[in-house]
Amino acid sequence: MALERDLPFVCIPFGTRNHFARDLGLDADDPLAALAVFGGSERRVDVASVNGRVFLNNVSLGIYASFVHDPARKTRNRLVAALRLVPAALGRGRRPLALAFEAAGRREERLALLALVANNDYGFDSLADLGRRERLDEGLLRLYVVEAVGRWTLLGVLARAARGRAEEVEGLVEWASPRLEVRSHRPRLHAAVDGEPVVLEPPLELEIRPRALRVLVPPA
Repeated sequence: MALERDLPFVCIPFGTRNHFARDLGLDADDPLAALAVFGGSERRVDVASVNGRVFLNNVSLGIYASFVHDPARKTRNRLVAALRLVPAALGRGRRPLALAFEAAGRREERLALLALVANNDYGFDSLADLGRRERLDEGLLRLYVVEAVGRWTLLGVLARAARGRAEEVEGLVEWASPRLEVRSHRPRLHAAVDGEPVVLEPPLELEIRPRALRVLVPPA
């Protein structure tokens, strides 16, 4: 509604994780304090979409999406979240997705355990929890793909991710583009859009709308 009517948006953080609120500078543990934005200022941030569905944070496929589709596994704790990814990663959710990515005339095919498309650049600190975005107006989608690896290697990956050392993840591929297409031979893909479980039909058309959303933020 804010996008359609060009109205300023106010973010009140509730829920399991609050990447958008955190990256705006809000305290996710104090939702009422977010009302201070009415005495603050306005900024414009990017908004992204997948097949026409708006998202503010990211879209994920693979083992993290499998994790999100099981509500019993939700947690705010990074270590617990990483440990709960283990059964998803070693069970049925481990089966890699054969995906084709296209952007700016470039096409690559990957066997992906995890694929994540983010609205702006995350510090990719962990498979279970992403780092802080330094900017929300970069104007680029960021693609992170963790390619298929063996079971023992994957256990090592999860152990490093639990310690926030995802820079050591084997087979991590990164792209940046304002538009991206994801293709798959599967008729439907289990996904997580801003942490919510959804089912998407490929091809997935993703694009970013630079500085499309007006947002009120707290005083400096």
